[in-house]
This record gives sequence, structure tokens and C-alpha cells, in this order.
Amino acid sequence: MTTLPEAHPVQARRWSVAAIRASLAGTSRLRYTLYVYLASRLLYLLLAVVEMLVIGAFGSHTGLNSLSASTVAHPTLGSELSNWDGKWYLLTAAHGYDHRVYHHAGDYQTLGFMPLYPMLMWALAQVTQIGNLGAGLALSLIFGAIATVLIAQLAEAWWGPERARRAILLWCFFPGTVVFSMVYTESLTLTLIASCLILLRRRRWAWAGLCAGAATAVAPVALSAIPVCAVAAGLELRERGWRDPEARRALLAPLLSPLGAACFAIFLWFWTGSPLADYTAQHVEWSESSTPFAVPHVFFSIIQQLFISGGTHGPAGIDLNGILALAGTAFLFWGLKLMWDNRARIPVTAWVWTLCVALLALTSSRTPPNPRMLVVTFPVVLAVGAALSGRGYRRALGWMITTTVVITPITYVGLWLRP
Repeated sequence: MTTLPEAHPVQARRWSVAAIRASLAGTSRLRYTLYVYLASRLLYLLLAVVEMLVIGAFGSHTGLNSLSASTVAHPTLGSELSNWDGKWYLLTAAHGYDHRVYHHAGDYQTLGFMPLYPMLMWALAQVTQIGNLGAGLALSLIFGAIATVLIAQLAEAWWGPERARRAILLWCFFPGTVVFSMVYTESLTLTLIASCLILLRRRRWAWAGLCAGAATAVAPVALSAIPVCAVAAGLELRERGWRDPEARRALLAPLLSPLGAACFAIFLWFWTGSPLADYTAQHVEWSESSTPFAVPHVFFSIIQQLFISGGTHGPAGIDLNGILALAGTAFLFWGLKLMWDNRARIPVTAWVWTLCVALLALTSSRTPPNPRMLVVTFPVVLAVGAALSGRGYRRALGWMITTTVVITPITYVGLWLRP
């Protein structure tokens, strides 16, 4: 009977020391990621508190309360952190969905919002008794931390530890991450998508498909995970061959990836009589639509506001959302260029996710490449942070933080600037 050779004591000690060092290095990187994330959340909280105090103290004398007809006279911290879509997620968690679909623009209803996030809000509120608002903010902050840790792992796998640290610092202070401090779904969406990408890399096909499937019950943009899983399965089958049973297991990922959206459609069929009630609500009531001319339309609209007619969107009649959309479009193409420069490091699955979400943003009439959509296309933001160094990196980080400080208060109060 043969026996395995015993490890040499010196060699065993070396392996042990190497394992301990690797573990300590991993713990240090995790601590760094969480510290940076916490620092960014404290900045967003500080901005909300300062704005609340300023408007509460001086708003009635300076006209600050005229930011929007919907602005309360004395905004609370809760009203700021649940502005925009947050109000609708709170309504969905509290009252559920309507039984019928309205067919008139402006007749807003909760059917335009996916169910998983408000379901988790309701469940956490019932268990902890912190209310739907507290539950929504807690979920957003916690999943934001988890998503940041997972995205940091992906960045390290693509670019190595040093460049990943720069990338994640830029990521945490990127203006669009304000939604991690609001009642919004992006933190949950990105947690599931980043998990899916990691699991696909590890060939955990069923779990990857379940993560993608859960994401499709959070936000429509997560439907981009379906082609991600399909491409991953196709590459596995091409590499190992159809006859390999382990390769065929890769098909579990694309088969499970539409699960959340399919379950929601079935529910809507029984609840409202139409499996497409969510799409109808978004398209008709919320005026969501797609066109290849979305960005050019924004550009010419800004030109008209500047030089021809003006408007009522913001200061001087300029639509601030349009300004950010154009700036975001430029940033998106810059990030895509930097991704292409490092294409050997970035897996195909990350490319598929990025390009699908970028296409949705570039053709959306309501959610063009603003900071929030750029956060969803996270490889683009990471590529900028990883590619820059030295003075260029410090300058970019300074611009990010400055932009965050300037636009976040406008996002928190009123209806001038969408997240």
C-alpha cells in the first residue's frame, strides 16, 4: 500500500506562513474597503443634515423652499433620503400593487416598480419594528457595503491589489453612489450582479443563475444578466464540448436567470389580468421609452434652453438632468475606452453586462447615462480608477468629490435633479 509523503517541516512552516500572510492581506483589504465605504456614507449623511438645517433655518427667508412645489417647508432627514423613487418604494412596501393598470400618462402607480426590494423592506420592518423607511435605508446601506466588497474583489481579480484600491476609492465617492444612502434598489441589484459574476467565474452555475434571477425581480436593468449568463454558458460549452455533463450544467445559469421577472409576470397576470402590467405602467404612466436618438435629443434640448427658449427645470431654466446626462455620456465612453485598453484583464461576462446596461442608458428617454446609471455599469467606473495614477488620479478623485458635494443636496430636496 502506498502512502503519501509527509511534508518537510520547513516546507510546512513556509506554507503556513504564506497562508497567514495571505489571510492578513485579505483582511487588510477588506478593512480598507469598508472604511472607505463608511467614509463616503458619512459624507452623504453630513450633506443631508447640513441641507436640512440650512433650509429649515433660512428657507422661508431666502426662497430656498421654492426648489419645487413638492418640497416640504422644513425637510426632514427621512424625506431627503427617500426623495424621488424612494417615495414609491415606500408606498409599494406599505400598500402593495394596484389591481388595475392605468393607461394615461401622469397617472402614476406602484405597478411601475419591481417587487423584491419593497418585499424585503416590509419583512425587515415587521421583524425589527423600525418602519418601512428605516428598513429601506438599512437595506440600501447594508447591501451597498456588500456590493462594494464584492466589486472590490472583482477589481482585484482584474487589476491586482494596488490598482483595485484606487478603483474602489473612486467608486465609493462617485456621485451616483448617493443611492446607497437613499431608498433605492441599486445596492441590492449590484450585490446580486457582482455575486453572479463571481459565481460564473467559479463555475457555480446554479447559484449564479439564482443570483441573476433574483436581480431581475429588483430592477428592469438587471435583465442584462440574462445575456451575461447565456454568454458564460456558451463559452463553457465551446471550451469543454457538449458531451461533457459538467459543461452542460452551465446551462443552469441562463435557464434560472429570468426567474424573478417571470415570477413577477405570473403574479401580475393573476393580480391585474396582464403579465405586462409593469411594462405598461413604466411605458405609459411613467413615460419610459427607448430611442437611438435619446442622447442627441438631450443635447439639442440643452442648446434650446441655453440660447432659445429656456425652461422651468432649474436655475436659469436649464435642465440639470440633461447636463448630467451629457457629462455622463462622455464619462461612459471614456471608461469604455479605458476598459478596451485593459481588455485582456476584463472577462467577457463583465463586458456583456457593461455593454448591455450602457446600451439601455444611451437609448433611454428618462434614464440616460447619469451618475446612477454609471454606478450600475460599475466596470466603467472601476476602469477609470484603475487606469489613473499620481496627479491624474488625485485630480479625478477631487472632481468626483466636488461633484458629489455640489449635486447631492439638489438631489435630496425638490425635483430638479434625479439621482
